[in-house]
Amino acid sequence: MNSDAEPNRGNGAEATDSADAPISHAKPRGRRSLLRAALAGSAVLGGGLAIGAFPADAEPVTRKTRATPAAAPSVGARPTTAEEALTALSKGNRRWRTFNERHPDEDATVRKALTTSQHPFALILGCIDSRVPPELVFDQGLGDLMTVRSAGEVLDQSVLGSVKYGVLELDIPLVVVLGHQSCGAVKAAVAVDESGEELPSGIQFIADEIAPAIDHSVTGDARVAATIDANVRLVRSKLTADPDLAAKLKARKVAIVGARYDLTTQRVHLLK
Repeated sequence: MNSDAEPNRGNGAEATDSADAPISHAKPRGRRSLLRAALAGSAVLGGGLAIGAFPADAEPVTRKTRATPAAAPSVGARPTTAEEALTALSKGNRRWRTFNERHPDEDATVRKALTTSQHPFALILGCIDSRVPPELVFDQGLGDLMTVRSAGEVLDQSVLGSVKYGVLELDIPLVVVLGHQSCGAVKAAVAVDESGEELPSGIQFIADEIAPAIDHSVTGDARVAATIDANVRLVRSKLTADPDLAAKLKARKVAIVGARYDLTTQRVHLLK
């Protein structure tokens, strides 16, 4: 499985329309306009974003105009290791971006089986962005993924506790911290860092949590692009530093990886 050798520096990849550009010197009364512009996070033209992706990307692709549903696999036939889980996610993302979705594990048999137990094979800690729903991005169904979502993948005690519940109580073997291109929460954090403005209390917390990941070595759209990846790595490092999760990592009972979803290609890339 390939991964990027260094943090993405943007290369202009986060170029946006003028309405979405960070406002560096907005007056305090305009803070909501600043927030709306940053959180809008409209899709951008990509360039220089194609880094290490999942192994299924090397497979030949047969494009279809419409998906051909496949029979849903048995609920019991699911990945049990981090490697198997990554492969399943890889194949699912490939189906998603080539318009060959299967929408697995949705039939009556699966729904009935899930009334008594669940055995998700991966936990996705992702952003609340409406354009990045994990079950669709990875083409998975009911009972396959446990998803935890917060703006910018920011950790608080509730989010951390939710991740730990999946790993410690359900023995999920893989955690993916999933950032995404043109993240509005990151844009907002960068914008307020540059302007010195204050956001509404709960939203300011999100910006403050992302702030340590802001890459000040680059400017403009490249700063947003680099910070998106750096923030994923920051969140991942916080998870791996948790004593309970660290014990699971040491015992090789779980793997915690970082990844980024690109809106322009619908491809998920692993981050080193």
